[in-house]
Amino acid sequence: MDKVARRIAGIPAGSWTKWLVVGFWVVVVLVAYPLMGKLNGAEKNDASAWLPASAESVKVLDVQSRVQPPNTYSGVVVYYRASGLTAADRAKAAADARRFAGLPGVVPGQVAGPVPSADGMAMQTLVSVNVGSQGWNGAIAPVDSMRTIAASGANGLATHVTGLLGYAADNAKVYKGLGGTLLYTALAVVIVMLLISYRSPVLWLLPVISSVVALVTADAVVYLLAAHAGLTVNEESAAILDVLVLGASTDYALLIVARYREELRRHDRRHPAMAEALRRAGPAIIASGSTVIIALLMLSFAQLGSTKGLGPVLAIGIAVGMLAMLTLLPALLVTFPRGIFWPYKPRYGSAEPTTRGLWARVGWAIAPRPRLVWVTTAVILGVLALGLTGLKANGLTNAQSFSGHPDSVTGETVLAAHFPAGAGQPVIVIGSPSAAGPLRAAVASTPGITHVSAPVTLAGYAYLQGTLTAPPDSQAAYNTIDRVRAAVHAVPGARALVGGQSAVTLDVARAANHDRALLLPLILAVVLVILAILLRALVAPLILTATVVLSFAATLGVSAFFFNHVYRFGGADNSFPLLVYVFLVALGIDYNIFLMTRVREEAHRRDARHGAIAGLAATGGVITAAGFVLAGTFAVLATIPSTFSIELGFAVAFGILLDTIVVRLLLVTALNLDVGRWMWWPSALARTPDPAPAELSQERAAALAGA
Repeated sequence: MDKVARRIAGIPAGSWTKWLVVGFWVVVVLVAYPLMGKLNGAEKNDASAWLPASAESVKVLDVQSRVQPPNTYSGVVVYYRASGLTAADRAKAAADARRFAGLPGVVPGQVAGPVPSADGMAMQTLVSVNVGSQGWNGAIAPVDSMRTIAASGANGLATHVTGLLGYAADNAKVYKGLGGTLLYTALAVVIVMLLISYRSPVLWLLPVISSVVALVTADAVVYLLAAHAGLTVNEESAAILDVLVLGASTDYALLIVARYREELRRHDRRHPAMAEALRRAGPAIIASGSTVIIALLMLSFAQLGSTKGLGPVLAIGIAVGMLAMLTLLPALLVTFPRGIFWPYKPRYGSAEPTTRGLWARVGWAIAPRPRLVWVTTAVILGVLALGLTGLKANGLTNAQSFSGHPDSVTGETVLAAHFPAGAGQPVIVIGSPSAAGPLRAAVASTPGITHVSAPVTLAGYAYLQGTLTAPPDSQAAYNTIDRVRAAVHAVPGARALVGGQSAVTLDVARAANHDRALLLPLILAVVLVILAILLRALVAPLILTATVVLSFAATLGVSAFFFNHVYRFGGADNSFPLLVYVFLVALGIDYNIFLMTRVREEAHRRDARHGAIAGLAATGGVITAAGFVLAGTFAVLATIPSTFSIELGFAVAFGILLDTIVVRLLLVTALNLDVGRWMWWPSALARTPDPAPAELSQERAAALAGA
């Protein structure tokens, strides 16, 4: 097995085989680069692509798609004059409605109004638009045209476009053109972090080139699978993909470069040094990358389409990044002499600086009192986790989903002030035509419904609409949806289904709750099994998994405090806890593997407690640097003017820093030193005697006195 590993490691590190590796990746990039640009065209940003297929609201959408285009969004054009509408205002709105009907994408016969409010201060015109296969991106052009028409010649009349169509357009604008900005910002963060970490004006280029190659390739692979294999990707998952590939690839690069630098001090030639570095660091990178991939693939069991599609997309990114860092980066590194590390060239036979560096001193400082350190750290994390009780991850209203105040939010405020709160986003009920009368009566008698349309027959179903008295994205509206469903399901032979935007949002929230309950323990169990196999122990995986969960809880606690009292957000998306959990658990285990595989390697050379100190000394710097790189790239998401992106970027960035600096390097090291050889039970390491913490303290004191 070791012989096979040496041969594989020798391919990218070989004096001539390295050129085959570089040539392979050059061909890959030449093929992948044109495909990368096509990824935007393969995105599915329409709502139906992300809903749970079994949801009642989705079945209603399926029926609606038989009589109208499937991606039809309803918009509301709102007119408002505080002093009261004039005859000229009414004439303008009527003329605008005729112009709306002629716009590309407007469904024929689906322009209704203008309808004046009871107080005579506002009007609304309903417009249904087929946004096509572009999803929310297809809403931008028609909404811009409608806003231009409505604002033209307004003479002091306030105009807005809101409703599902208006929100879709404003949401699309948040992300439109942002991919390039995000990519360049994340790349800048990576470059700055590498410059700080390496303190070399040249070395940073090779990890960055390798990361960019990985990113181009990953985008191309995702595009091919989206275009030809049914993989679902949208703008949010594409943005997270770019950030994750750059961050994770750079993390793997840091580990490889650190081990290569170490081996250059032990080997007089760089090719054998790289082969040994890959043989030593490669298994840890493969294990950690595979753990992240498997954890992400667990998302495929989700009900919610957006979550289900995100897992495979990001797993592909991690797999491509890991492959590029294990092949292309080593080949590039050995192409250049040791001078690539200038001005801190690792000279053959020189002492390894990490043995007396900052993290070595931290390890020896913890050694005399490890229990005090880990208990104190755990208590502090537990206190931070108490903030979790303030996390409001029950979904965001349309207005809360933006960090700014776009036109659609202003329009909804005006609409809610002068019309029934649910105007423009009705409850839709379909059922058997023979039960149309009883269905209408059941809906009309439901508390929370103010008006019910006369039933019409569409695609063999009775079709009617009810107007909500509460805002369509409020808890009161969701309660009304439940009451309507209970009422119409009780109508004999009606085979009724309830849909509409409020029902869609409710079904999404329930699917998200289901996914959390299923996936949180499932991912944790998978990670626990992987750690047990990798570390060949049972105690260490249990302790490490507990530290990851504690870190996650503390992160959510701190995030809740900032969201409520600093950012003053109205809440968090339903999927927020699960996504943060996946990233922090998977990436937290990533750093656990980096640390513990080295601790295990060092423990075999001496004993468990000395291994803990030596492992921390060797990996502390690279884990810290990797944490800052990944946190910095995820923090880039917080630049998007979207509440979900800001919350996800903040929580993951903070959680990674907490995990790498406090949990991984202090808490886990203290536990290693306190538990000692029993950390590795039942493996052979558990039977290797190790010194007590007091003996380590005496050993360190003697070493310092001798120095």
